[in-house]
Amino acid sequence: MAEVLSQSEIDALLNALQSGEIDAETIKKEEKEKKIRVYDFRRPDKFSKEQLNTIQIISENYCRLITTYLAGQLRTRVDIKVVSVEQLTYEEFIRSIPNPTVLNVFSLEPFEGKAILEINPSVIFYIIDRLFGGPGESSGIKGRPLTEIEQVIVKKTVMHMLEHFKEAWANLVEISPSFDTLETNPTFTQIVSPTEMVVLITLNMHLGEIEGFANICLPCFMLEPVSSKLSARFWYGISAKEQTSEYLQSLKMKVKKSKVPVIAKLGQTTITVKEFLDLQKGDVITLEKNIKEYIDIIIGSETKFKGKVGLSGSHLGVQIIKPVLEEGENNE
Repeated sequence: MAEVLSQSEIDALLNALQSGEIDAETIKKEEKEKKIRVYDFRRPDKFSKEQLNTIQIISENYCRLITTYLAGQLRTRVDIKVVSVEQLTYEEFIRSIPNPTVLNVFSLEPFEGKAILEINPSVIFYIIDRLFGGPGESSGIKGRPLTEIEQVIVKKTVMHMLEHFKEAWANLVEISPSFDTLETNPTFTQIVSPTEMVVLITLNMHLGEIEGFANICLPCFMLEPVSSKLSARFWYGISAKEQTSEYLQSLKMKVKKSKVPVIAKLGQTTITVKEFLDLQKGDVITLEKNIKEYIDIIIGSETKFKGKVGLSGSHLGVQIIKPVLEEGENNE
């Protein structure tokens, strides 16, 4: 039986390392001295090391996709990386995750069976707090169950994350992920028998100031139909064909449809708190810009154009006059 630590054992090990009770260098030395790998014939590996490496490459691509998605949704720094891709029994996976946690059960058509996306409660409550406009507080509340409103928010977020899962695997196989249920108790979540082999993809998630883990559990029998494609030669052969004219045209269309905020900054000024409190309807605030001066037109977060305020029919409008040149550029 492989040695899989529970969440409490992991916490105890980290505390021991921080306090100095266990020397990390000693552990590394002992690991290097080990020359025999234990093999349990009762739980044979379903996939080779090369196939697991291919799954890791796909998972790293998935991390980049959900990093971009979550950074845009949460408006904070997000860093998600693959920690490991390994094979173990379903029972070992269930014993290694905390209770309670957030288990999102989903299907992957046309594959048979169910898979699990498990996310640590500290990460979930951070996401919920940020989406509700908070600073991202998760301490002190992660031990309680999710409310109905919070469950709806989690389901919508996970559904978007699953869409990116589809995109990450698109070069290998066309899949259609669909969210099934949300559970909090690992004991009551039985997607396969305890002795069934699964592929476990562990992700390390840094969201703002907090850190937590997420696990993607895929039963081995679910991936068996594409096992022949899980090779480096097949994967890199597909990657070399990506830069086709059709692919580039599709990429251009996606970029053209991307939405970016456009702000016309009329100007700014400084007033005292007393002046602010005394403001009444009809008062005029004088800005530092003259009415004849160009105003800044901001695309995203960068000033890209200079323009003039005017009318477009019966609506207020801004006319773009000239671009803002980067350092070293000229008008030629």
